[in-house]
Amino acid sequence: MPVLRVLIAEDDASIADLLKHHLQREGLDVCIAGDGNVTLRMARNWADLLILDIGLPAIDGFEVARTLRREKRELPIVMLTARADEVDRIVGLELGADDYVTKPFSPREVIARVKTLARRIGKAYQDHPAILKFGRLEIDEVAREVRVDGATIRLKPREFSLLLELASNAGMAMSRQMLLEKIWGFDFLGDERTVDVHVRRIRLKLEEQRKLPGILLTVHGFGYKFACR
Repeated sequence: MPVLRVLIAEDDASIADLLKHHLQREGLDVCIAGDGNVTLRMARNWADLLILDIGLPAIDGFEVARTLRREKRELPIVMLTARADEVDRIVGLELGADDYVTKPFSPREVIARVKTLARRIGKAYQDHPAILKFGRLEIDEVAREVRVDGATIRLKPREFSLLLELASNAGMAMSRQMLLEKIWGFDFLGDERTVDVHVRRIRLKLEEQRKLPGILLTVHGFGYKFACR
């Protein structure tokens, strides 16, 4: 079965590269188009699935979707936009989009939407890898182990969950509040300093003791992100 070919139509290079990085790690064939004209050409001749930003230059995402559907092209379309207006969402879906994601988003959310559409059209999509690899660092989600140069690093359960969450969204800045909700839950009574404490512990074990500098980066006044390496 052929591997799913995903076209990312996005003129913001940082967003496009982030999505490409995560989708390629899932084993997909990924290309980027930076404007509507290139998007139409590649959607007609190459792509199996289109991640389509509304705010494209030359031809916007709405018109791209309208044109593809008018031509009876059935490739799934995931609309991507910074606009939270319900009208934009409805217009996109009425033009033939199969799904809709509003920025800011988690790459894992987009991957989940792509997986669903891939199953619908019967294209190959390997599951999210059980082991995330970043150079000397390995994070084994199933065994809940972290290894550096093959040696196991002892992390407490919340430390592991925090590292896994950041690594699964490598390159994406995640707020302290978002991390609290994902790792500790909505009913946690502590404050955001809890995240800082756990990040310091992870840095001690990985960056200082195992000489892996710059794995967890501070986004000042906001939160943290895992370095994409």
